[in-house]
Amino acid sequence: MGERDAAVNRAAGHNYFLTDRFECGVELRGTEVKSIREGKANLKDAYGLINNGEAFLLNAHIGPFSHGNQMNHDSTRTRRLLLHKEELRKLGIKTKEKGFTLIPTRLYFRRGKVKCELAVAKGKQDWDKRETERKREADKEARAAIVRSQRA
Repeated sequence: MGERDAAVNRAAGHNYFLTDRFECGVELRGTEVKSIREGKANLKDAYGLINNGEAFLLNAHIGPFSHGNQMNHDSTRTRRLLLHKEELRKLGIKTKEKGFTLIPTRLYFRRGKVKCELAVAKGKQDWDKRETERKREADKEARAAIVRSQRA
């Protein structure tokens, strides 16, 4: 009963500088958990929000459960995130700074419970994205050169 990723937000690392990461629980309905187990979760446009001392996950898409009935859940409803008061206070302070927001980076199962990894993020400009891509390409070429030199 270890960890298993259910959904990963790959665009988050490309579009944002991710700083601090927090693990939080997610308040879900039964059909939502079953849909996540089926792999129907998507975090691409999702973001976090601190409001009145509570954290919420907005725009996270969890598709309807395949064997659900008319009581199935709404796909993009607002879900409450479960954090300790001290973590909520820290996140509230960090998100009040200009340019910072909360981005969910992944949904995963830990000991049968759905957890969300929430990162404090600052948006990247286009030139930041190009610079990151250049660094990645340079590192890749350097690793390839080391492997070639070791083979010869």
